[in-house]
Amino acid sequence: MDLSTLKPAKGATHSEKRIARGQGSGHGGTSTRGHKGDGSRSGHKTKRNFEGGQMPLQMRLPKRGFKSIDRIDYVGINLSFLQHAVDKFNALDFNMDSMKKLSMVKKSDKVKILGNGELNSKISVSVHAISATAKEKIEALGGSVQLIK
Repeated sequence: MDLSTLKPAKGATHSEKRIARGQGSGHGGTSTRGHKGDGSRSGHKTKRNFEGGQMPLQMRLPKRGFKSIDRIDYVGINLSFLQHAVDKFNALDFNMDSMKKLSMVKKSDKVKILGNGELNSKISVSVHAISATAKEKIEALGGSVQLIK
């Protein structure tokens, strides 16, 4: 026995249906396409989600939610994370360039500083938005906050 003598088990394979090869094949005449209509013509395709006229799934499910076209997505950074950056990298000035160098944000991100966590260092921040509590905590330590557009 070797690889050249291997073949499938008896009954495991079927011969291919030979469509449109005459009446003797059993698939001549209309070639299993039925009579007339769009489906009998060449180039006919059903639409992607067509379910035979049944209401398609994406139309049966309810619509949900709303996204405002004017929404601005900010990357939120907590004060605790800024304090961690101060401790680890000795960074005291946080602007877009310095935060990008520290891999805190991407170049295209809009940044908002949030007030969660404790801050122990005097820092200066230049970002797109800041929460009221974060601004309070930074200015209480003598730090500065500048908003950019």
